[in-house]
Amino acid sequence: MASIVGRTRGGAEWIPRFLDSIDIHKCIGCGRCYKVCSQNVLALIEKPFEGEDEYGDDMGNKVMSVAHPENCIGCEACAKTCAKKCQTHIEV
Repeated sequence: MASIVGRTRGGAEWIPRFLDSIDIHKCIGCGRCYKVCSQNVLALIEKPFEGEDEYGDDMGNKVMSVAHPENCIGCEACAKTCAKKCQTHIEV
């Protein structure tokens, strides 16, 4: 299968890489990716596990999830703003 190829305004080619998943063990739920995504791809959810982290803090906080992958345009803005590098992107 051939990859999707886009062009910048200046004519340079680029291959979009679409958000596939978020590693909930790395995500800190800061919301940076959510704020930068203009396509309504992400949603904040409760962590699906409980317990304490290495500092003794309750791990019941929230993390990002891929709520609407069909809306992703492959710009990778979310990955560029993520301090924890917890997102996986794929070429389609």
